[in-house]
Amino acid sequence: MKQNFTVRHGALDGLEAFLSVAQHRSFRKAAAELGVTPSAISQAVRTLEARVGAALFIRTTRSVGLTEAGERFLSRAKPAFEELLAASALARDLGQRPAGLLRLAVPRAAVPFLLEPLIASFCQAYPEIEVEIAASEELVDLAAKGFDAGVRLGQFIAADMVTVRMSEPFRFIVVGSPAYFAKRERPARPDDLRHHACLRWRRSSGVIAHWSLNEAGRAIEIAVSGPLIASDFPTMLGAALEGVGLAQVPEPIATPALKDGKLVQVLEKFAPMAPGMFLYYPGRAQMLPKLRVFIDHIKNRARGARRGRAKAS
Repeated sequence: MKQNFTVRHGALDGLEAFLSVAQHRSFRKAAAELGVTPSAISQAVRTLEARVGAALFIRTTRSVGLTEAGERFLSRAKPAFEELLAASALARDLGQRPAGLLRLAVPRAAVPFLLEPLIASFCQAYPEIEVEIAASEELVDLAAKGFDAGVRLGQFIAADMVTVRMSEPFRFIVVGSPAYFAKRERPARPDDLRHHACLRWRRSSGVIAHWSLNEAGRAIEIAVSGPLIASDFPTMLGAALEGVGLAQVPEPIATPALKDGKLVQVLEKFAPMAPGMFLYYPGRAQMLPKLRVFIDHIKNRARGARRGRAKAS
């Protein structure tokens, strides 16, 4: 039969008083140390003895000593109480200054163009914080998996999460390699995709996503087909670079290859907009300083980028 084990209410009451009396062998000195009256210390100890079910001290008019039960209780209670104090101090320290391990759940595609420059400057600014990046396409439960925050496309973040913008809105574009287009005509309209090898993305839910495009001002979804299904955009982009087929990916991750001529964009006027990438976390009330300064760092870099664009224009 299953039993429920709980710490009884008030089980620790009187413990600090007991340890102080045991250390000083004096109710008066214990009272002075704890800033209460000797009668309050005496009452706390009597209540503890009643709860334990044994006398812990031998009291005379001249001295205070420990009973055998008191000695045994002291040998176990003192190190346990010291561990509690140490645990409290550690938790309090993390609650008062930016330090500790900051765990982030991030899609692979966001790491090179979004996180790498940000993390480099953040680690230099806050050397007491360790940053762990778990690169995965899975939409993880942050609390259950022990993450402080996550990074995702805005449309995939639950409504009850607090969000912080990390990028401007961007397009989802269709790209292919020059080698691929050497053998096929470039598509001019969404319907032309039926005649092309299209790389597909399997979402973390297991569903293979349709390609989303805009036509005549309305959103459309197309069920494409092709030789490869991947669970992340970097893999799809790599396959497109090798000429396997066309890929629909976030524009920021394809920009370097487009500039180098390794990829060609098609169906430009049909490219839909995505709201951008966001940091998300459960709530402000649960935020530790390590996450607060990371959010401030994101916002400060965003302000600096805006000022830079304003000067350039």
